[in-house]
Amino acid sequence: MATCDQDMIDRISCMGKKARAAAAQLVTLNGGIRNNALLAMAEGLLAQRPLILAANEEDVSIARKDGLASAMIGRLELTEKKIDVMARSIREIAAQVDPVGQALEAYDRPNGLRIEKRRVPIGVIGIVYESRPNVTSDAAALCLKSANACILRGGKESMRSNMAIAAVVRQSLDSAGINPDAVQLIETTDRTAVGALVTAEGLVDLVIPRGGESLIRAVVEQATIPVIKHYRGVCHIYLDQYADTDMAVKVALSAKVDGCGVCNTAECILVHAAIAEKVLPALGKRYREAGVQMRADAASLRYLPGGVPAADSDWGTEFLDMIVAIRQVDSLDAAIQHINRYGSQHTDAIITENLENARNFTARVDSASVMVNASTRWADGYEYGLGAEIGISTDKLHARGPMGAADLCTYKFVVTGNGHIRK
Repeated sequence: MATCDQDMIDRISCMGKKARAAAAQLVTLNGGIRNNALLAMAEGLLAQRPLILAANEEDVSIARKDGLASAMIGRLELTEKKIDVMARSIREIAAQVDPVGQALEAYDRPNGLRIEKRRVPIGVIGIVYESRPNVTSDAAALCLKSANACILRGGKESMRSNMAIAAVVRQSLDSAGINPDAVQLIETTDRTAVGALVTAEGLVDLVIPRGGESLIRAVVEQATIPVIKHYRGVCHIYLDQYADTDMAVKVALSAKVDGCGVCNTAECILVHAAIAEKVLPALGKRYREAGVQMRADAASLRYLPGGVPAADSDWGTEFLDMIVAIRQVDSLDAAIQHINRYGSQHTDAIITENLENARNFTARVDSASVMVNASTRWADGYEYGLGAEIGISTDKLHARGPMGAADLCTYKFVVTGNGHIRK
C-alpha cells in the first residue's frame, strides 16, 4: 500500500477529530436513545431501498466490466431480500441488552472500598473492508449499540452502495439527536486513505480489517494502533471413529459446498481410519456430484475415485473454492495434532457420538470456535445471536471469534470509598 501524503493525513485527521467529538457525546447517551437511532436506521434502509439498489446496480455493472471474480460479485450484489436481512439485523442489535455500563464484576474490599469493573466503549474504531456493502450497516449498528464512533473505509468496488447506505445511517443518527459524525465513510478510492487511518494515533483507538489475507496483512504491516483480525480460515472437520455415518457425510458435504468462498467453510476433512472404508465412498460420491475436487492422502484415495494426491502444501491451505483436502488419521490425538499444526485457529469441528472424545476435542483444539456435530459454517455473529458481527477474530486479545457489540467494549474500574486514604 502506498504511503499517504500530507493532504490525506489531514483529511483523515479531520475525520478522526469529528469522530472523537461524536464519541464523547455517545458515551453520555442512554441506551434508549441509541436504540431509537438503530430502529430509525432499519426503517431508513427499507424506505430507501430503491436508491440503495440503484447505487448497487451501478457498482455491480462496473465490477463486471472490470472482470471482478464471480465470488466477489456475489458478495457485492444486493437484493431486496439482502436489504431486509440488513434491516432485521439492526433491529436484533437494538433489542439486545445494552452492553455499555454493565457491571462485569463487583465486590467489597475488607477496608470498605467498593470495586466495580464496568464495560465501557473503546472510543473510535476504524473498519477497513472489501466488497460487502452490508458491512457498512452492520458495522455502524454494532458501533452505535456499543457507543463507539466509527470511520468506515469500504472497497472501491462497493463505493456507491456504501455511500447510499451511509447516508441513511447518518440521517437516522441526526433524526435521533445524535451527532452524525458518529458514523463516517471515507469517500475515496485512494489507497493512501487506509495508511492514514491505521496510523491515526490518538484519534483512532482500534482498527478492524475485513477481507482477504492480503488486505489484512497490509493493514497490520502499516498500523501503529491496535488491530483485531484473522488472516485465514483454514477450518477442519474431524470424522471420529464414533461418528454417525449419515451425519458425517451430511455435515462434511454442506460445510464445503454451501458457501465455499467464505472463511468458515471446511477446507480439510480428517477421517478416523476405523471408519474410512464406510464413510469415504459415500462422501466422495457426494463431493463428485457437487463438483468438488478432492486432494487426498494415499490411504484415502483408495476410497475416492476421481481424487488426486494431496501435496504437502494442501494441508493448511485456505482454498476458498470447490476444493477439499482429505486425510486419514489413526486417533483423536492425531486429528487434534493435525488441526493445531495446520489450522488457523478459526473454526474446527468434530463429528462423534462419544461424549468423552467431544470433550477432549473441545478442550484441546486451540481455535476461536469449536463445533461438536455441527458445521463450521455456523461460525457467524448473526447465527451466534449477536445480530451481526464486526468481524471474526483469531487473536486471543482482546476479543476472539465472531465479535458483536459487547466485544467492541473494554472496561474500567470504578472504585467508591468514604474518604479512604492509603498510608
